[in-house]
Amino acid sequence: MSRAAVVGTGIVCSIGADVPSFTAALRAGRSGIVADEDGLGAPISGWSFPDALDEGPLRARALRSARRAPPPVQAAVAAALQAWTAARLSEAPVPGERIGVVVAGHNLTARYAYDLGRSFVDNPAYLPARFALHAWDTDHVGTLSEVFAATGEGFTVGGASASGNVGIVHATRLVASGAVDCCVLVGALTEMTPLHRKGFAVLGALAEADGDPAAACRPFDRDRRGFVPGEAAAALVLESPESVARRGAEVLATVEGCALGLDGNRLADPSAAGEARVMGRALRAAGVEPDGIDYVNAHGTASRLGDETEVAALHAVFGPARPWVNSTKGLTGHCLGAAGVVEAVATVAQLTGGFAHPNVNLDRPVDDRTRFVGAVAQPAGLRRALSNGFGFGGINSAVVFARAVDGG
Repeated sequence: MSRAAVVGTGIVCSIGADVPSFTAALRAGRSGIVADEDGLGAPISGWSFPDALDEGPLRARALRSARRAPPPVQAAVAAALQAWTAARLSEAPVPGERIGVVVAGHNLTARYAYDLGRSFVDNPAYLPARFALHAWDTDHVGTLSEVFAATGEGFTVGGASASGNVGIVHATRLVASGAVDCCVLVGALTEMTPLHRKGFAVLGALAEADGDPAAACRPFDRDRRGFVPGEAAAALVLESPESVARRGAEVLATVEGCALGLDGNRLADPSAAGEARVMGRALRAAGVEPDGIDYVNAHGTASRLGDETEVAALHAVFGPARPWVNSTKGLTGHCLGAAGVVEAVATVAQLTGGFAHPNVNLDRPVDDRTRFVGAVAQPAGLRRALSNGFGFGGINSAVVFARAVDGG
């Protein structure tokens, strides 16, 4: 059963500053992972907010609202504008009070506050006049609502690495409940501070540089050694079937079902039972049997424990059914709070493009029963896909997407 239609997508990340370039990089298996003085990462580089904005009707408003905003807010606006344009919302609009805004992620301007904090110690008299606004996650919501003249419901949601999927779930619920006709959903850019990087390293979660940086992130490989941080902002525009019909909008895919669930565990200790439970609930919400899923965009961070746990959960859910499985994080790095939306954009691109992107560093799979995509893209007529997201604190999520021709 269709809960919401995906009518627009947008992205700014290490392997593409828009959806066409991102899709081409996925198909080619091109990695954005590099090494610098901070260690391994997949940063957004060579990108300018003003240059990223097309000469459309909202360019002036976007510049006025976000020209002086922190980089995460600018990236959010740029990705959302791509999705908005793809949805033709300037040509065939929805009333402002029927437009919602959901931003996925938390501590979104932590790097901005961290950098200012260091200068503040030396010169406490200086502080940007709008620091008290920019320091809150809601600056993203307020800025996006201003750019799009959205006066419906809006909020931020967080769930650690599951934040993106948590945002998809809540945006879908807003649309399906009739609270809004359309919702702009953004998975927001996380700029890690040295504190965050050190904290993950202490947990043993980060991969370290050793040879070719592009080979460092190895989801589901026996030689995996941790995740590589990635930078991205990604966006979806979700719309109700009734609003789509009124506007004559083109549907890229549909959200058929989704689920959230907790493990009852505060630690970074994933549970195969918890992950399987939430995947099963998402399939039931979609009214789909396991053999109706052609492809799984796995959480797949290249964590030693996390990857094995997810494989066990996949076997518990799918049994003899063998959908294609890949991890976008092998190319983009782990985009943290934005990851679920980045991977939703990747999933829609593969559903509409008829391919499953490669697992470029998967030389020795941890499991020979799972149908992992190999080192090159796999042509595939994908109909339905499952996208997983799991976060610290036992937060599990799963979303079922369907290609438009099958999703209605």
